[in-house]
Amino acid sequence: MVLSLASRQNLILAVLRSSKEELSGQALHGRIRSEGGSMGLATVYRHLRSLQQQGEVRCRHLANGEALYAPRDRDVHHLTCVECGSSSALANCPVEQHSLAIHTPTGFTALFHTLEVFGICATCKATK
Repeated sequence: MVLSLASRQNLILAVLRSSKEELSGQALHGRIRSEGGSMGLATVYRHLRSLQQQGEVRCRHLANGEALYAPRDRDVHHLTCVECGSSSALANCPVEQHSLAIHTPTGFTALFHTLEVFGICATCKATK
């Protein structure tokens, strides 16, 4: 059975929403296949990009360059160690917590935001 464009995007969103954590494109592809879906890896990435452009999916990049995806409404930000790659979620979104106004040029529509702080974790700092 061939899925329509909307059906493929709905499937991707459903899998992302059912996951407690962010997923890489490959992990998402693996979950779709394990649930009996048949969608190629390139198709998964193409739809992830489209869903980002629609403001339905957010993406963050780890220090190693790997991209992780989550639904837009999961507003989680992270502290990521550039040494070991560990990543811990911030308890609150600093942008929303402090009601920071985002000044955008006329005609710009904000879809979502990301905040990533890269540094050295306590464990890695202690081993230096």
